[in-house]
Amino acid sequence: MRVLGIDPGLADTGWGVVDFDGQHYRPVSFGTISTGSGEDIQKRIYTIASDLGTLSERYGCSVVSMEDIFFTKNITSAIPVAKVIGAVIFRFSELGIPVHLYSPLEIKMAVTGMGRADKAQVQEMVKVILKLRTIPRPDHAADALADCICYCTHRGIGGALR
Repeated sequence: MRVLGIDPGLADTGWGVVDFDGQHYRPVSFGTISTGSGEDIQKRIYTIASDLGTLSERYGCSVVSMEDIFFTKNITSAIPVAKVIGAVIFRFSELGIPVHLYSPLEIKMAVTGMGRADKAQVQEMVKVILKLRTIPRPDHAADALADCICYCTHRGIGGALR
């Protein structure tokens, strides 16, 4: 199975592609889609959703795992991310690819075993699970790879650290 993980954001959206055979993870590719703050928000959201659709087609992804919206105090900063999430779900619905949303707590729990793990702990475990030499950069790409691992774990077919 090939999973596309997405860490949604308006300025930077992280993405990662991982193969999983039920026991072994294999990282395929990862990166970010960046949009400029000077651009129209509609164009930025369209670019993100369109580019992610193109990536899923290029890599032949069968499922998408994406971090769901999370905010504690400032709802204003969460609104643009929510718009990106909606556009991405729409794009993958057009492509017939299922999208699964996970909270940050669920992702941390799936990757580290601790729902309150910090960013450095999650990134280190992503490196270990995917057998990478270094922590993936930028941070948004590492988060997207964590989304992939979370999906595999939550589907009841993951967890082997071989």
